[in-house]
Amino acid sequence: MAIQSVCVLGGTGFVGRHLVRLLCEQKVAVHVPTRSTGKARQALASLPAKAVQADVHDVAQLARLFAGMDAVINLVGILHEQGGQTFQRVHVELPRKVIEAARAAGVGRLLHMSALNAAPDGPSAYLRSKGEAEQLVQASGLQATIFRPSVIFGAEDSFLNLFARMAKWTPVLPLACADARFQPVWVEDVARVYVQSLNDADSIGQRYDLCGPQVYRLRELVAFAAACRGRHPLIVPLPSPVAYLQAAAMEWLPVKLMTRDNFYSMQQDSVCKCAFPFGITPARLEDIAPQYLS
Repeated sequence: MAIQSVCVLGGTGFVGRHLVRLLCEQKVAVHVPTRSTGKARQALASLPAKAVQADVHDVAQLARLFAGMDAVINLVGILHEQGGQTFQRVHVELPRKVIEAARAAGVGRLLHMSALNAAPDGPSAYLRSKGEAEQLVQASGLQATIFRPSVIFGAEDSFLNLFARMAKWTPVLPLACADARFQPVWVEDVARVYVQSLNDADSIGQRYDLCGPQVYRLRELVAFAAACRGRHPLIVPLPSPVAYLQAAAMEWLPVKLMTRDNFYSMQQDSVCKCAFPFGITPARLEDIAPQYLS
């Protein structure tokens, strides 16, 4: 039977807003749990999705939210730890609770957002926590599908937009991990993969690496983002020990631009050689990013 109702955790986030829109276009009933229904309604604009105030870390509330749903999608994730929002709590304990609540509510289908290079023995706490969550999902007994994107770009991204803003204010950019390689994937393509997977029985039990069509070094992405704003800063690659110290110092900033854990993550290239799933041709960075960066 086709999926007709879905609960999307993280539905007001970067990927979530695109996915919720596509699901609504497919006439799927979408429920989005949120701490603030007002902010959720604003984020989801005129979409017919239903914002439901809830604490997603409460298993009993999750089970009530999932009751009557055909599927659950978990997109919740963080790049930096802040206060009580730790990788363990968000990336491991929450998926554990989602699995428990899905079982209690009788929901069999689960789509889970992970990350490229996620592994229990990964180089960073971020990747290790994502890898631990993958193991939980795979052992859950649910009809689960896992997605592992490289860095995701789009109009609201916090990656290319960050570099474009930095280039506006400084003619020189000292850059850590300048030769780290990424294979950026468009947020709309990521959302399309989720929608296609929902009713595809062959995707059950699968893990999909999601990468765009081209590999870039970090310094190339920074130069590209700056050029879209008409800026051409001098990019100064930092030696690894200096890059580590820069990351450590940035952890003290009110807004974390980089942390030592990010530094550890970038010691491993975020690239893949597999074909993009479901016959989708992923968009080129150069065809999309200038439209919003400029």
